[in-house]
Amino acid sequence: MSLGVRHEGTPEGRIEKIGGYDTYVALPTEGYPKDKAVLFFTDTFGVQLVDNQLLADDFARNGFQVYMPDCFHGDAMPPDALNDDKEFDPREWAEKHPPATIYPIVNAVVDALKDKGIKRFGALGYGYGALFVFGLAIKNVTHVSVVAHPAAHIAVIQKYKAVSHAPLLINWCEVDQAFPLESQKAVDEIMGDGTFAPGYERTYWEGCEHGFAVRGDMNNPKVKAGKVGAFKASVEFLMKL
Repeated sequence: MSLGVRHEGTPEGRIEKIGGYDTYVALPTEGYPKDKAVLFFTDTFGVQLVDNQLLADDFARNGFQVYMPDCFHGDAMPPDALNDDKEFDPREWAEKHPPATIYPIVNAVVDALKDKGIKRFGALGYGYGALFVFGLAIKNVTHVSVVAHPAAHIAVIQKYKAVSHAPLLINWCEVDQAFPLESQKAVDEIMGDGTFAPGYERTYWEGCEHGFAVRGDMNNPKVKAGKVGAFKASVEFLMKL
């Protein structure tokens, strides 16, 4: 039985330099496989968001060593960036942090962890972070993929099916501009019915919106159920590592 996800608390991990880049590291307190690790790619709110740190800690509590790189050089979106009273331009931020500026960080962290003796990688991504889960799996660097409310294109999924050997879990939600219901259905048609040999699974959480698996409103019973359920499904799927 997996240990559940927490919604508040004090993070227990620490920031270390991995491959020359700040990385939030969360390790189990008891024995764990030293040759396996989970790479955690955050949403646009980055490693500084307490919700992301607590999630990394909670995966570590379930027996995984977790490495969450700071892919935005300390310039993640502030937690209140999307509030109506804030003058923040998400497009301007995104232009400063395209995937091309992030992959060197990702690759450096992976190489450094390989040098430490890690041979098998699970990859976990939320929102924007899902892009790097898909990218590493397409290169067959990683061995298990888990994403929640991903920001990606159907073409990426098609390529994933064509070349990746990593089983894939997607945690979907009802309201998601980045991946609306019709796009979710298209992915099911591409990956489902046993046509992707490594394995494809999905969850779907009614009443939840993009971001629910990280920073949803825990006062909303449906959102709370979605975050808890997506976490449980993710832990169980990562056991394939």
